[in-house]
Amino acid sequence: MPDYGHDVLFGTVLLPAAGQAQDAVALARSTDRAGLDLLSVPDHPYQPGFLDAWTVLAVAAAVTSRVRVFPNVANLPLRPPAALARTAASLDRLSGGRVELGLGAGAYWDRITAEGGPHRTPGEAVTATREAVEVIRALWSRGGRAHVDGKHYGLYGAAPGPEPAHGISVWIGAVGPRMLRLTGAVADGWLPSVPHVPPGRLAAGQRIVDEAAVEAGRSPQAVRRLYNLSPGDGGFPRGGPADWPEQLAELTLETGTSAYLLPAHHPELVQIFGQEVAPATRELVAAARARRDGARTDRVPAAGAPSPDAVSGNAVSRGAAGAAREAGRPLTVRPTPDPGLRHSAVRLWDEASRPTGPPSDPGRRYTPRQEEPARNLIAAHDQLREDLARLREIVGQVLAETLDAGQARSELQKLSMRQNSWTLGAYCASYCRVTTLHHLREDDDLFPHLRRAQPELGPVLDRLAEEHHAIHGVIERIDRELVASVGSEDLGPERMRGLREAVDLLTDALLSHLSYEERELIEPMARFGTGW
Repeated sequence: MPDYGHDVLFGTVLLPAAGQAQDAVALARSTDRAGLDLLSVPDHPYQPGFLDAWTVLAVAAAVTSRVRVFPNVANLPLRPPAALARTAASLDRLSGGRVELGLGAGAYWDRITAEGGPHRTPGEAVTATREAVEVIRALWSRGGRAHVDGKHYGLYGAAPGPEPAHGISVWIGAVGPRMLRLTGAVADGWLPSVPHVPPGRLAAGQRIVDEAAVEAGRSPQAVRRLYNLSPGDGGFPRGGPADWPEQLAELTLETGTSAYLLPAHHPELVQIFGQEVAPATRELVAAARARRDGARTDRVPAAGAPSPDAVSGNAVSRGAAGAAREAGRPLTVRPTPDPGLRHSAVRLWDEASRPTGPPSDPGRRYTPRQEEPARNLIAAHDQLREDLARLREIVGQVLAETLDAGQARSELQKLSMRQNSWTLGAYCASYCRVTTLHHLREDDDLFPHLRRAQPELGPVLDRLAEEHHAIHGVIERIDRELVASVGSEDLGPERMRGLREAVDLLTDALLSHLSYEERELIEPMARFGTGW
């Protein structure tokens, strides 16, 4: 089967046990910090031992900043598609466009019927899933009243909306031939699991999906191929994490699978999956694709001969990884976008006046090792974003009179924003904590190093330092408000207003600043390093 050329994604499957609710939150944060792309939660509404999937997804989206979240997969018989559409769209808007939708036709029918749901035959399940996709997409579309006339699900003049923040993908968890054909005809992705569709059966399933896509007038490339992994004895991938990249890359090149989801039980394994397995797999895939593309341009096959796409690109080796390291790849680290939402009418600076650095060379290539400092910058900023979310929570409790100001100030002192001086650089202040490999003296090294390496970056570095000072001033203002409130029985309307205004101003300034810093420094850091 061909390699569909999709970018290779990696993510986790969280199992939110009701008795260890905070573990799910911690693993969500670990997934985001590890640089993974996707975070999913199984949907078993009939299982009281698990937390509700959509509630967990909402919390996961709230405590992360980059990773995309989705149900793996939504239990359609117990989740009416109209409600699914509006739930997914609402969370997509709240999370800044970070929601996808995994959809399942249903299983464990006895448990479903015990919850008041239907018991469907395989044929009925396929029909119901097709109708559900129509209902969901109709409610996501713009225009007038929606109409879907179905046997199991329908719309009869329903008003669409809310509109998602981005085009939400619908990934179907299909196993049988009829559901696979439906996936190829209408879905954006196929999401099987190792226990139900082992690696040896993937190619056959891909063929059914491809044929159905073509029959529906679609390109097979329009359907992403995802895979729920089950490592260990008798599962896939085999061996330890060091053995996984070759197996995953081979699967991508032979069957077109391009997204891998790992059951998340330990933060350490999540970290290894994101920072070791993922980049190594991408290296192997990039090297094989480069060889294939080179073969395509070097020769034209004779009549009847196999095309370069059908030739190897499938056999993966350690040599391929070495070639990828030498050749590099386009920069894969992306800045976190400014959410654009502003809480305060006050502006600490004019964003339009921010200088920009010189444009980067679009043909430049970077190795994963070169990209590591940029990834660490993102991880450090994500910690600061988490600090900000916690700060808003603390202040909200103060304003609601559920936490006194003395306690709030104690919490504030724990935050990395408060412990480190912004005048020495937001990056270094948190980078030291995230990597634990550097000392406070390094706060003075990064900006001077980049200034020496690329003098044209000077205006950007000066502006970033100015913004550090301004943000530090707002943090001090919040602290003063809380100090003044210690021992007071009543904050009073004026002090409450001042505290709220300060926190809103900090939120606007910090999120805008972090996005600007990432946008300007990611590429120079990948090119010049950090100076240590």
